[in-house]
Amino acid sequence: MRIDIPPSLHVYRTPLGLQVSADSREVLAKLPHESVDLIFTSPPFALLRKKTYGNEEQAEYVSWLLDFGRAALPVLRATGSFVLDLGGAYQRGRPVRSLYNFRVLIEFCDSLGYHLAEEFYWHNPAKLPSPIEWVNKRKLRAKDSVNTVWWFSKTESPKADVTRVLVPYSERMKTLLRDPDRFYRPKARPSGHDIARSFARENAGAIPSNLLQIPNTESNSHYLRACGVLGRDSHPARFPEQLPRFFIQFLTDPGDMVVDIFSGSNTTGYVAEDLGRRWISIELDRGFAALSAVRFMDGWSDEELEMAVKRIDQGEPMLLKPRAGQQGTMF
Repeated sequence: MRIDIPPSLHVYRTPLGLQVSADSREVLAKLPHESVDLIFTSPPFALLRKKTYGNEEQAEYVSWLLDFGRAALPVLRATGSFVLDLGGAYQRGRPVRSLYNFRVLIEFCDSLGYHLAEEFYWHNPAKLPSPIEWVNKRKLRAKDSVNTVWWFSKTESPKADVTRVLVPYSERMKTLLRDPDRFYRPKARPSGHDIARSFARENAGAIPSNLLQIPNTESNSHYLRACGVLGRDSHPARFPEQLPRFFIQFLTDPGDMVVDIFSGSNTTGYVAEDLGRRWISIELDRGFAALSAVRFMDGWSDEELEMAVKRIDQGEPMLLKPRAGQQGTMF
């Protein structure tokens, strides 16, 4: 696939990917139609307080985000998916939830023509109690620890294989599998489901639910350590690797193209590379885009790391060495 992105926008490359610094609408317009298998992203949320990484006002947020959804639609394959992680928010000065994330859902489907393949919810049990006013001070609300994750598809039949993301069996299920005749009797359930004896067959894991419980507890990762070595502030809105890993495994095959249009610290590209997918990550803030290169420098000495990031900061789009055993190339 020809990637016609101006070299001036390149920040760094890996054997499978490219980090770009630009407005992602500009970059999406340069990609071939139907060339992307998955867009996985977490845009700046519609929060009331301005953040250092930039976030739109609630009133304009939906129309702003729709521009990106509109730009993404032509480049998605017919079997492609657009997965959008959105945090919740409150209305200004009131203990009433904003509906912006649900308005995004409706507008993506009704105005742009996406399908909602399935809704997911990311529960971060480690999230601190918030918002402070309604939870900590007045004790009027429970803490907000769940993000909505909308799985949009271009057509009704996107590529997906849930057997790639099976989860470990519960202890009760393990007991059933060891001796199904003792603990299970096939019969119709009150719900109308007729659960047959084959239900107790070993399938190497259980089908996951659409509630993803993934703690966001990064504290001693290579990325954070490297930021400390460089004396640079890490990106303040990082999601855990397990979140994009779930959807990349679920919705793509090795060699497929994965794009993150608000890449931040480039967790998505890092996971895509690890899973053998090609990737393009797009971040408007060049400083954050350059700093994300350290994700691909695990095992480098402090001196090598500092020198490489300095070269990237100066505009040299370095090709970073692959990790041991990594095969393939993007170009």
